[in-house]
Amino acid sequence: MISGVRYVHTNLIARDWRRLADFYIRLFGCVLVLPERNYSGPELEAGTAVPGSSLAGAHLRLPGYGGNGPTLEIFTYSKFEERAPPTANGLGFGHLAFQVDSVREARAQVLDAGGTAIGDVVVLTTSTGGRVTWCYVADPEGNILELQSWR
Repeated sequence: MISGVRYVHTNLIARDWRRLADFYIRLFGCVLVLPERNYSGPELEAGTAVPGSSLAGAHLRLPGYGGNGPTLEIFTYSKFEERAPPTANGLGFGHLAFQVDSVREARAQVLDAGGTAIGDVVVLTTSTGGRVTWCYVADPEGNILELQSWR
């Protein structure tokens, strides 16, 4: 095992980091962690392998873990590559998941805030009898979110 390993953050690249950060702050109670980030120059180019780029953004503390929990890092690059919209079964990172009190109410709030529906609200029963109500939605930039509630 790698010595000293600890999960720190997940990164999203956004067309407009401030708009996307506001979505996560308003709907999920994420908290802005200062300072905002603004990077450019040879070190950024060498580390990212993106020549001539700069980026700006911030970290948002995720809900439920206090002041030392993991963050969602949202950056906007000065130039970016388009990619196909994410799908639930696409290779690589799939989605961010949030536990909520009511999946149906949270889904409605995401849709009202500019998100989109991906599937229906469903209930699955695990092999041990646990029941989870969940659905997939997408944030305003198309990143997939899972909303879930265990009963």
